[in-house]
Amino acid sequence: MDLKEILSVAGKPGLYKTIANTKTGMIVESLIDNKRIPVYASDKISNLEDIYIFTTETEKPLKEVFKIIYDREKGEKCISHKEDDRKLKEYFGQVLPDYDKDRVYTSDIKKVFAWYNLLIENKLLDFTEKTEEPAPVEAKEEKTDEPAETKKAKTEKKTGRQKKSDANGNEEK
Repeated sequence: MDLKEILSVAGKPGLYKTIANTKTGMIVESLIDNKRIPVYASDKISNLEDIYIFTTETEKPLKEVFKIIYDREKGEKCISHKEDDRKLKEYFGQVLPDYDKDRVYTSDIKKVFAWYNLLIENKLLDFTEKTEEPAPVEAKEEKTDEPAETKKAKTEKKTGRQKKSDANGNEEK
C-alpha cells in the first residue's frame, strides 16, 4: 500500500488518487465517484503519507493508525464518521489511547474514519505481509586478455551488425 499516491484536497470532499502531473498542477481522480478533476499548485494538497496524529508523547503517522484500525476490524470497515461525536471519540480512544485530546479535534477523528472506510471500499489498504524474494544476481561481464579487435569481432558475430567506421578506422556515431 502506498499512501503517497492518495491525496486530500482542502475544500473538496473525500480522497483523490494521482493520475497525472501537468504544468500547473495535477489531474486527480475521486475515490468517491471516479471523476477526474484538475488540482492546481495553489490548492492545499496533502498526501496521506505526510499526515500525522498528535499523541501525548510524539506524533503517529496516519498509516500506523490505519494499521491499528485494520487489525482491530480484521480488514473490514470501521465505525461510520456520521456517528455521534461521543461514540467517535470513545472508539478513537480505544484505537489510539494516547492521542492528544486537546489538539485532535472531532473533525479530525471523523476524517480518519471516513478516509479509512473509503480506502477499504476501494481496496487500497492492504497490510498483509509480503515476503520479498531476493533479487536475481546479474552475471558480471568476464574480463579477458583478448585484444579489442577480437572483442569487436565477437560482438559483430553475436549481433549480426557491423559498426560503421570512417577512413581512419574510427567508429561513426
